[in-house]
Parts: sequence; structure tokens; C-alpha cells
Amino acid sequence: MNIPLAERIRPKSLDDYLSQTHLIGDQGSLTQQLKSGVFSSMIFWGPPGTGKTTLANIIATQSDRPFYSLSAIDSGVAAVREVIEKAKKSDTLFSNKNPILFIDEIHRFSKSQQDSLLGAVEKGLVTLIGATTENPSFEVIPALLSRCQVYVLKPFSKKDLEDLLKRAIKKDEILSKKKITLKETEAIIRLSGGDARKLLNILELVVLSEEKDAVKVTNEMVQKKVQKNTVLYDKTGEQHYDIISAFIKSIRGSDPNAAVYWLARMIEGGEDLKFIARRLLILASEDIGNANPTALVLANNTFQAVSTIGYPESRIILSQCVIYLATSAKSNASYKAIGKAQTIVKQTGDLSVPFSIRNAPTKLMKELGYGKEYEYAHNYEGNFVNHEFLPEEIKGTTFYEPGNNSRENSIKTYLKGLWKEKYNY
Repeated sequence: MNIPLAERIRPKSLDDYLSQTHLIGDQGSLTQQLKSGVFSSMIFWGPPGTGKTTLANIIATQSDRPFYSLSAIDSGVAAVREVIEKAKKSDTLFSNKNPILFIDEIHRFSKSQQDSLLGAVEKGLVTLIGATTENPSFEVIPALLSRCQVYVLKPFSKKDLEDLLKRAIKKDEILSKKKITLKETEAIIRLSGGDARKLLNILELVVLSEEKDAVKVTNEMVQKKVQKNTVLYDKTGEQHYDIISAFIKSIRGSDPNAAVYWLARMIEGGEDLKFIARRLLILASEDIGNANPTALVLANNTFQAVSTIGYPESRIILSQCVIYLATSAKSNASYKAIGKAQTIVKQTGDLSVPFSIRNAPTKLMKELGYGKEYEYAHNYEGNFVNHEFLPEEIKGTTFYEPGNNSRENSIKTYLKGLWKEKYNY
């Protein structure tokens, strides 16, 4: 039986588990829960190959609980209900060791599939452990998310990955029989994209392709042997980040042809379409903003449509949005404004709100001067009055500087007309 290296050396206990010390270190939250034997449903959120499945298996083993595993890719409501029925019949129902139901890629479950889990999780029939590479806030329904603790798994460091390679060479039943020297590790780590599973797969491919027992792993050797096996688009590796970067920069650079090309590369490579739509939503505000506020509206509608319709029709909607954003006027003024404001907040701390614009719901607050001398803008001509709204220490500070485009030039003129010398653009 050809068991992959990643599976052969999968950690069986927390002592063998690399990284994630914020969760499984001596004072880690999961460590404490395992010691007490009491823990709630949870969701592991992190990049591919960071040990989410392994951690779920270890929790089940060390807590001595029945373990059921489903993949959201090929499991539906029927599979979920079958597991729940098994849990009801288990002799752990009235103990504190209810079964664990692990669902890999839970973000791929539809709303109805996630709904089917609610009752069992709420009643404690099962303890749910979900694994996802996507933000649970977007992908998990609020009712289920509120019943789970979210734990973030961090990407492996270079040292973690090098330690994993050394462990595999030393402890694996097959590799340990060879004389393997890790002369260079940069190529194998880069090609893995930080994914531990992929890292081990590459190591196994490189080593076992050599007939001799003595193998010296170098960057050149790895590059040559892996090159033949490299796919056009790896949605979890380096190309994932390179292509999404090229995609965003093409739109920002107002090149619709390049933008559509990179869109096609991602679609053909099997990229999650909602991931693409989310990036467009961010770009619409960060790179276009008030130069064309409709861009954000269209991007949001695109995200909703893609979430509802799915492939292949949603590719047309994405194409329309991409072309619209690429051909729109650009401005990063809003992005720069919030960045500058946050910097000031960090530098100046919690500055007091001016008394004139404080809320005054009680008599005492009014007596203390809350809201005193506030000037209601609608009582003045043009619905405007020259009033200071910033704390005294930073009054007159400019955060928003309108971009040089038709719409923001109008905003600039409008603000200069109101504030005279205050906004000297």
C-alpha cells in the first residue's frame, strides 16, 4: 500500500506537533482544554497544510472520544445526518465525551448543509471541529459560528519547515534507510508555498526518484525534478499569490485585457470564485473609492451574485465587474485617509472628545457642559457651520486629500468652498 510520506509521519500527539505554540504550547488554550477534558465546538482557520486535520485527530485521540470525519467536498446533508444518528446511539451520549465530528473544508458546505449541523451542535450530540482556509466570518453561517470557538493557525516559519524535513528524514521508515543530506532547502520550501503536506510530497518525490542510497538535496536538483510535475496554476502555492497579485495590479493599472487574462488563469486553475469576488470588493474601495462610488456597489453585487449562481455562469459576471473596475477612474484617497488617521490615533492615544460634540442624554451631563455650544448644521445657510470636530490637540489635521479625478475634483472644490482656509488643497 503506497501511503504518502505526509501520512506516514503524521503526528499522533501534541508532543510531536510542530508550531502553533499559541494553541498547543504549555499555556495554549487547546492544551488547557485537553487537560480539563472539556471543550466546545471549534473551527480551525489557517492556510493549507498547517495541521488542521492532524490537530483534530490528536484532540480526538487524547480526549478518548469517538471520531467521525467528513469532507465538505463530497459529503452532503445525508452524510451529516447519518453521523448524527450514530452519535445518538453511542454510549457516550450522557457522558462528557460526546463524539467529535470533523468537517474538512467546512467553507464549502452550503447554508442548508450547515443548518443541518445546528441542532446536534446545540444539544451537544457532537462536538464539531471544522477546518477552513477561508475566513469563517464570510463562509460559516452566523448561527453556527456563534456556537464555535475560532482558532487561527499561523503559517509555518522557515525553521518549522526545515525541522519537518529533518524529522521526516530521520523518523520515516522509508527515508531513514537512505543517506539523505539537506544541503539546500530554499527551493523545496519555496515550491511548497508553506504547505507542510506539499513540502513532504516534494521531498519524497525528489528522494525516491534517486536510485542510489546517498542523496544530496540541492536547490538545482529540486527544481529539475519538480518542474515536470508543476501544474499551470497551484491555488494553494506560490503561483496563487503571484497570479492574484498580477490580477489586482492589472486592474489598478487600468489594463482590462491583462486583468481578464489573469482572471481566466484563476478560473481555469480552479480558484474559489468567491475569493476572486472578495478581492474585487476590496479593490473597489482601496483603488477606486470616491473616484467612482458605483464601483463598490457593482463589486458587492458581483460577490452576492457569484455566491448565489456558481460556475460556469458566474465567470461572465466576474468578467463584467473586472472590466468595469479596470476601466474606472482610480483613487486611493480613502485608503490613505484611514491609514493616516490610524497612525495619528496610535501616536496620540485616546484624546478627549470635545465637549461641544459629546452626547448629553442626562441632566448631569448637560450641567457638566456636554453638548454645550454645539451648532446644529441644518440651522445654518447651506446646512453648514464652521465648527471644530477634532480633538484640540490635532485640530486642523487633514486626513482625506481628494484624488485628481473628475468626481474628487468636485469634492475638493466643495470642501474648499465650505472650509475656506482649513482645507487648503
